[in-house]
Amino acid sequence: MSTPPIIVHAPTPSGARLVTVHINGRDEQLGLAHSDRDIIVFLADAGMADPERALDTPALVEWQGAAAHQYEAT
Repeated sequence: MSTPPIIVHAPTPSGARLVTVHINGRDEQLGLAHSDRDIIVFLADAGMADPERALDTPALVEWQGAAAHQYEAT
């Protein structure tokens, strides 16, 4: 099984989560998300057609270091 192209990394001490996308053989940072809404905006700006549905699609998005949709520092 391959790694999903979008990674939501573990929360920072402030609760933000780095969002990266693997495209053209490399990882690019989309930004620091403080909520699901931030991720949706990042993905829409990157050209994704239905970013809201992507958040709960494991083939597209991998949540690392904390549960999906959690933004508090662990």
